[in-house]
Amino acid sequence: MPLDQLTDEEIESEGKEMTFLDHLEELRWHIIRAAAAILIFTVTAFIFIDDIFEYVLLGPAKTDFWTYRQMCKLADYTGYADLCVKKLTFKLQALGLSDQFTMSLTSSFFVGLSFTFPYAFWELWRFIKPGLRNAEKRAARGAVFYVSLLFAMGVLFGYFIVSPLAINFLVNYTLSSKIENNIDITSYISVIVTLALGCGLIFQMPIVAFVLSKVGILTPVFMREYRKHAWIVILVVAGIITPSPDIYSQILVALPLALLYEISIVVSGRVQQARLKDEQELMKS
Repeated sequence: MPLDQLTDEEIESEGKEMTFLDHLEELRWHIIRAAAAILIFTVTAFIFIDDIFEYVLLGPAKTDFWTYRQMCKLADYTGYADLCVKKLTFKLQALGLSDQFTMSLTSSFFVGLSFTFPYAFWELWRFIKPGLRNAEKRAARGAVFYVSLLFAMGVLFGYFIVSPLAINFLVNYTLSSKIENNIDITSYISVIVTLALGCGLIFQMPIVAFVLSKVGILTPVFMREYRKHAWIVILVVAGIITPSPDIYSQILVALPLALLYEISIVVSGRVQQARLKDEQELMKS
């Protein structure tokens, strides 16, 4: 029987303290279950890989993609015609003999990983949670939900906003009309996956702020003091992620990142208030 199925009361009633090897055994079961879930979703994604490739992964390569349609509507509203994406001048090709099969496996794995991330984090949290104090457990209540929600929002943001903007600029940027854009499929998929999963991790900023504030490394005063510096960094990151020269694309990326930073300040402030309250109660007692 896996050790994580034992309740705290059962462990205490047995009068046994878990050893280092016991912890390793418990961690092994968590990893096995998470890996099994990833494998199941990967196999499922591989079964439907034709549809996933056609309608999901190749979506940003088509001018009728949802994001491009919204950009054309925004162009009509603002009068900034350059926002509308009317053509994507490139062709995808497989240079290696096994590239298409390899991309099928790789894409299936990343799709499986994206869908399994909440469960995998839940397994990790089940391993960490018993080692926390009651106050820490109360403070971290809902951690799995918020981490999963932010990750999903980040992946969707990377897929629907960042990836199309980056692809639109890169494939339409030319040095000479004599040069054709024949893009390797591995390069194209790498851009989609990197930007989507990268944004999923960037959107964990409030969670990182919570953890760093909890251990006393980060404070809301520090974050407010360096807010202007953070905004400059956000604008630079937005400019790198969306190399398109128009300001609207950079704003679309920068605004969510700036909002995440402001949310992180609020999170850090609440952690600090809770810590000060605990210290005051401790002094009174």
